[in-house]
Amino acid sequence: MDDSNPKPSRKTLRRGIFLLPNLFTTGALFAGFYAIIASMNGHYETAAMAIFLAMLLDGLDGRVARLTNTQSAFGAEYDSLSDMVSFGVAPALVVYQWSLVNLAEVSVFWGKLGWLAAFIYSTSTALRLARFNTQIGVADKRYFQGFACPAAAAVIMGAIWVCETYGITGGEVVYPALVLTLLAGGLMVSRFSYYSFKDIDMRKKVPFFVVLIVMLVFVFLSIEPPTVLFALAVLYMLSGPVISLFRWNRKRQRRAESAD
Repeated sequence: MDDSNPKPSRKTLRRGIFLLPNLFTTGALFAGFYAIIASMNGHYETAAMAIFLAMLLDGLDGRVARLTNTQSAFGAEYDSLSDMVSFGVAPALVVYQWSLVNLAEVSVFWGKLGWLAAFIYSTSTALRLARFNTQIGVADKRYFQGFACPAAAAVIMGAIWVCETYGITGGEVVYPALVLTLLAGGLMVSRFSYYSFKDIDMRKKVPFFVVLIVMLVFVFLSIEPPTVLFALAVLYMLSGPVISLFRWNRKRQRRAESAD
């Protein structure tokens, strides 16, 4: 019997599996970094697509970790730091390079407001991630408090992708870009409730119309990816205030009924 190449132990195999979810996180981090490089070279459409790729990889790392039972504190911290780069720093720099930098041509004040808006967006992402990390195991998993940073990045990058697709330059929409950047940043640190979709169980049966809706989404995505992705991101952004208003109104009605 040859012992020169012994089989790896179960402990060694398990330690190797922990690399798998972190590879997805590293891929998301690389996509965010690549988006910055692409924007520096004027390839804004490529930068937007890279951020959307980062969102896909970011959504996979946690699910892979749960499926393989390889969750770890290191993975959670690494994922949070990756999110800061891919969905905080990268979108802020891309939107500044694409549009907000043109505010300097208006006046010195507006030029400063442009890079400050990008900084506010980055800071809001950091605050959103810090608050999310401190609420793990405490807050209701069905809802996020504040706009999730990947979704905020989807709004910003979706707008850039749509504009680039239809030949609209960043200088032509500099004021809408400024408002959208500040709005996305503000919603991240707001107290609005956003549905997290974490209570959806893919293993359970769903009505036929749900499958039909998913199919239609894929069809529209294949026809016009930037427009559909941007529309979905905007609808999700608006859902927070609507959900919060609905929950507030329901609580107010319950208080009125109890008072009677």
